[in-house]
Amino acid sequence: MGDAGQEKQDWKTEVQNKMANKSEFKTGDLVVYPCHGLGEITGVESREFGGVELQLYVVSFEKEKMILRVPVQKAATSGMRRVSTRDEMGKAVTTLKGRARVKRTMWSRRAQEYEAKLNSGDPVSIAEVVRDLHRADDQPEQSYSERQLYEAALDRLSREFAAVENIEHTAATKKLEDVLKKAA
Repeated sequence: MGDAGQEKQDWKTEVQNKMANKSEFKTGDLVVYPCHGLGEITGVESREFGGVELQLYVVSFEKEKMILRVPVQKAATSGMRRVSTRDEMGKAVTTLKGRARVKRTMWSRRAQEYEAKLNSGDPVSIAEVVRDLHRADDQPEQSYSERQLYEAALDRLSREFAAVENIEHTAATKKLEDVLKKAA
């Protein structure tokens, strides 16, 4: 290898070392990716794109049977974060206990707002969607799209709640639904 080739290799190694040191997450960490919910870091790999070596987090989402590769440098700006603490999840559960705040706007506008909250990845915002779309037994039926949003929000919240509380997903869903029933 010539001097230029060796310099390029040294530069790549230096960049990889800096990126490895900047890694915020490690294999086995549970993370929340805003649009997909709870996932697990299954590794960090290098891929070359356009002659540039990139370090990528490999995130596995069990529910969707999906693998996502997120550039290490873009993890924070993409909204990927660690699982909430018990205090943060406590705020979300407290939100579930509050009164539903349903605006008197068209469903399409509310649906967009709910979708934005759901995809924010913030447990309190997701709890607001669950709370606002929850229907008690004595309330009118939900439309199909309301039900879909409610179930997606409840599933996303309960998966993170299960990880925080270290319990099964079904038990977490049951606990959250019980909180909703008591608040109604």
